[in-house]
Amino acid sequence: MAGSDEAVRTRDRLAALLVDASTGALGAAGGRVAGVYLRSGTPGLLRLSVLAGLPGPLFRPWWRLHVDRPFPVADAYRLGVQVILPNATETMRRYPQFAAGLPFPFGSVHVPVPGGTEPLGVLCVLRPAVTDTVDELLDREPLARLAEGLGAELLALADGDESAVFWEGEPMCVRPPPDRPAQAAAGRFSWDPVTSVVCADDRLHALLGLRPGEFAGTDAALAQAVAPADAHRILAALRDAAAGKPPNAPLVLRAGDGTQRLMDLWPEGAGDDESPVAGVIFHPGPAASADGAADLLPQGVFCLDRLGQIVYANPAMARLTGRAREWLLGRELWDALPWLGGPPYDDHLRGALLAPDSVHFHVQRPAGERDGAGEGDWLAVSVHPGADLLTFTLAPASRMDTTAEPVPVPRASGDTVVGDRSLAPLYRPIALAIALTDAVTARQVSAVVMQELLPAFGGRRLAIYLLQDRHLYLAWETGFPQGFLAPFDGVGLDAPIPGVETLTTGRPLFFESMEQLAAAYPGLALDADVGARAFLPLIASGRPVGSCILGFDRPRGFSTEERTVLTALAGLIAQAMERARRYDSEAALARGLQQALLPRRLSAHPQVETAGRYLPGTQGMDVGGDWYDVVEAGDGLALVIGDVQGHGVQAAATMGQLRSAVRAFALGDRPPDEVLSGTNHLLIDLDPGQFASCCYLRLDPATGRARIARAGHPPPLLRCPDGRTRVLDIAGGVVLGVDPHARYPVTELPLEPDAILALYTDGLVERPGTDIDDGITALRLALAKAGAAACRRGGRSLAAVADRLTATARLATDRPDDVALLLAARRAAASRDGRRSHCARGPAAAHRS
Repeated sequence: MAGSDEAVRTRDRLAALLVDASTGALGAAGGRVAGVYLRSGTPGLLRLSVLAGLPGPLFRPWWRLHVDRPFPVADAYRLGVQVILPNATETMRRYPQFAAGLPFPFGSVHVPVPGGTEPLGVLCVLRPAVTDTVDELLDREPLARLAEGLGAELLALADGDESAVFWEGEPMCVRPPPDRPAQAAAGRFSWDPVTSVVCADDRLHALLGLRPGEFAGTDAALAQAVAPADAHRILAALRDAAAGKPPNAPLVLRAGDGTQRLMDLWPEGAGDDESPVAGVIFHPGPAASADGAADLLPQGVFCLDRLGQIVYANPAMARLTGRAREWLLGRELWDALPWLGGPPYDDHLRGALLAPDSVHFHVQRPAGERDGAGEGDWLAVSVHPGADLLTFTLAPASRMDTTAEPVPVPRASGDTVVGDRSLAPLYRPIALAIALTDAVTARQVSAVVMQELLPAFGGRRLAIYLLQDRHLYLAWETGFPQGFLAPFDGVGLDAPIPGVETLTTGRPLFFESMEQLAAAYPGLALDADVGARAFLPLIASGRPVGSCILGFDRPRGFSTEERTVLTALAGLIAQAMERARRYDSEAALARGLQQALLPRRLSAHPQVETAGRYLPGTQGMDVGGDWYDVVEAGDGLALVIGDVQGHGVQAAATMGQLRSAVRAFALGDRPPDEVLSGTNHLLIDLDPGQFASCCYLRLDPATGRARIARAGHPPPLLRCPDGRTRVLDIAGGVVLGVDPHARYPVTELPLEPDAILALYTDGLVERPGTDIDDGITALRLALAKAGAAACRRGGRSLAAVADRLTATARLATDRPDDVALLLAARRAAASRDGRRSHCARGPAAAHRS
């Protein structure tokens, strides 16, 4: 039981620390919203532990955040520095994905909470946007001290074990202290931590509605009477105050009837864990909107606190919603009026909570919540932000002077629906993101955007411009009149056109008609007289990439939900384009390097036929560290095949160095074990941070004697003249570049006339989710079948066999995961008169496909 009590006290103390830090940060940064992210039990995952000033359900997508995400919270944690964003423009420039999810004009501050070796979490504050520079935004010191104090308290609570500081589950949602608390009533009390006895004055009894004799006089009874839902916070604050650590600010509590109460505490003694505690409980007066004046208004009026709880409703509101005022008070908006939740209304409410401007929209009431015939199904809703409350006004849409009758948004027949909510807004980014993972080049990215983005929004025109040397160049277009976009190709960043402005400002531009576009940009050439346009900035991790233009054949509006989704999709497109451009440049360099390093022809011998095949594996990635070679070694031939770990320029460069080294050893006719040992030492000395597998074979064509050594490479295949095909049991050592003392044993075997030996890299036989032995077996069977026709008179050449093998292997493995190579050799058979048979060939050039 003692252990259980200690766990409860620790949990309460943790909750009190987090709440005090978040409410203290509001005052330190002049913010409206604050929260604390802490590490979780999942490596790399941060969880929101406390949220002050916002209703939790509205911000569920931000409850969890990975440290590698391009978000300011993640950067503050990972880099250990403060991230300050003064306004939405700076947020969009530096963190487009974060800005796309919350596209409202606010600023933010993100401060790491220091721990031992790495931060324990991040303290975040959302505040009104300002136009000042970052250095003039606010005094950083108070927030830094607050974060340092929180970190020290958390470590002390965990007895110095920073791994014990973590958060699992949902965040605590607390109300921020009001700007000007109205102390309509107050009562005093004292608490003795030794006996747990509470002595309250008469005013406190009256404030709590308790008659003499009804109050038990204990700390638990006090907590239940003041705020039942916050009882654990009250008890934790009492214990802290007795220990000399009173709360930094009055505790903001919620009574059982939903009204707000404040509690201030201070120790009366030396603060030695048993000091008596004195306290005051304040009961602010009623909200201004509830003073009786709003009761007379014809439209519905209700007030929502910053945690989403209804604290006032007038009679007209009750009539419009079909609910009694008493039933509405104290309930969360989503429970009381569920038809005001979900997209796009959640986005409207987020805007009212985070931005200073009023929000206006229409909502359709359910059939059971209408106030009679003639009033209509639709309500016009206005939300007016305030420091502590949101004030809503509702009126039948027929009473409003609207320019257009509200029309329900039709749901596409293919949309997936859960309850009353369409998942189409979620599907669009997910579908595009999945498709973009397979797009490698800039052209492939553009094609995916055309196939996925335009149909989702009913668009007919698409143009993508990419930034290079401070000019925008057209990378893709579809649907525009031929030649119309040519004058805009290569425009500078000073051109007064929307495609440039959206990139330089980082703000998406939406025009619901061509008249709006013409009015905003007089003299701009238009491709049509009727339609709508959206101009989206392509910004990847704060770096400008280009612009995307979407065109629609008819005028149309863009809801807040659609604008958010389109902006988020633009961030995905920008990331894919940035990745594609890097790939294009690196791949061009690596391809040229690899083609220069791979042999243009294979060394020949009159008694041996050889053929090589180069097979790109992953789509778009046709460069890697695979190599092969055939080298004259004394009076015989050396065959080598290898695979450097990885792709790209570094792998190709390392491959070139290894090929040169192996070739030099082979020309000296060194034994296979010495060749691999020498190459292993060279790779270790180069220290490229890579390793390589290799198989080296020295063949004496006259005797058919072959000596083989391998370093972590798949075993060769041998097809005998009688058709038997097997995997050679070749002893081997570890891969090159790992162990300087590695040894590579040599295996000897005879190679009969018309026998075919096949060397290959793992990309030809490996497939994710299956055993590599299954792929080797499939290649062995293909060699047995393809090699049979090769040894018949007039049959296939070895080059044809190699073609057949690589094609069969590709089919068997669906698609190789790596660049795959095949090097085949066949010892020619002699005729009775001593001349070479038809199987003897001259030089066989390596073929690249």
